[in-house]
Amino acid sequence: MAEQKATNVTWHDGEVSRDDRYRLLRQKGATIWFTGLSGSGKSTIAVALETALFNKSKMSYRLDGDNVRLGINKNLGFSEADRTENIRRIGEIAKLFGDAGVISLSSFISPYKADRNEVRRLHDAANLPFVEVHVDCSLATAEKRDPKGLYKKARAGEIKNFTGIDDPYEAPENPEIHLRTDQMTLQQEVEIIIEYLKKHEIIGARHYTRANDAPQPVAAAR
Repeated sequence: MAEQKATNVTWHDGEVSRDDRYRLLRQKGATIWFTGLSGSGKSTIAVALETALFNKSKMSYRLDGDNVRLGINKNLGFSEADRTENIRRIGEIAKLFGDAGVISLSSFISPYKADRNEVRRLHDAANLPFVEVHVDCSLATAEKRDPKGLYKKARAGEIKNFTGIDDPYEAPENPEIHLRTDQMTLQQEVEIIIEYLKKHEIIGARHYTRANDAPQPVAAAR
């Protein structure tokens, strides 16, 4: 757990509640956490799921591993300590999105169980759904796909600390969803996640879809 360095800081609540935002968006906020080897299909599924949710008028946002390393996490490498900090920051961002009512689609190798469990703990403490999705395929399949040529470079010694080659991947033991991308179609994978979101009333909940559930005006501050 990261140390709190700043002092004399206090969380400031506003007048608009989480439930107000949920009613406005007609959905609940949640984090869908895709974890798996490079090349397993995490980003591909997230992109397809984002499109499917958009077509259902549901708000989601992809937090992609490469994308965040080009911005907020541009100062982090791939050492164990940097990987841990990378996941911690994304966990905090995803939690804020969830509180806003947005469904975060977080695609990260996130190879260490302890880091993923810490993000889960963060969401549990905030009473926000955390859905771990193990995007699973064999190492041989991931290497065969190798869309960025990273396995080839890792095998040649050009990339160090590469998950599955010279760094471990600790697979989830009890993920909410387990997808075998070497055995399933992309459509099947997306449908399984959509059905989970419906079953757990993250989307499609009746109490967030009735016309008379529009948020009430907030009283102006005095």
